[in-house]
Amino acid sequence: ATGGHAVRGNYCIHNHLGVILRIIAKIIKIMDYKWYEEMNCAVTVCDNDGNIIFMNRKSRDTFAEGTDRLVGSNLRACHSDRSWDTIQRLLKTGGTNSYTIHKKGVKKMIYQTAWFENGKVMGLVEISMVIPEEMPHYER
Repeated sequence: ATGGHAVRGNYCIHNHLGVILRIIAKIIKIMDYKWYEEMNCAVTVCDNDGNIIFMNRKSRDTFAEGTDRLVGSNLRACHSDRSWDTIQRLLKTGGTNSYTIHKKGVKKMIYQTAWFENGKVMGLVEISMVIPEEMPHYER
C-alpha cells in the first residue's frame, strides 16, 4: 500500500512540476520577447555617465540611420549646453522631463526619466513619439 501511495504521490509531483515548468516557460518567453524593438516610438537608454547603452529600432532609424553606431557614445556630443544641463539634473535628482517639439514637420512628445536599480539612479530613458497636431485632452 505504501508503494502505491508513493507512485501516486510521485505522479502528482511530476504532474504539478510539469504545470509549473510550463508556466515558467511562458514567463521566460514573455520576458524574452523584445516588445520594445517594434514600438512605434523611439526608446533611447543611457547610463549614469550619459553613455548610450540601448536604442530600439525606431531610435536607431531616427538618430543613427538604422545602425547601432551611437551605442557607446555619450549624449554630450549631440546636445546643447542647456540640454546637457537638464540631462545632468535628471541623473542627479532621478527626475523626469517632458516637452513637445516640431522637427521635420512632425510634432513629437519627448519624455525623459531616470531608471533605477535597487533604488539607485542608473541612467535615463528617453521616449520620443509622434503625436498629432491637435490632441483631445480628458479630465478623469
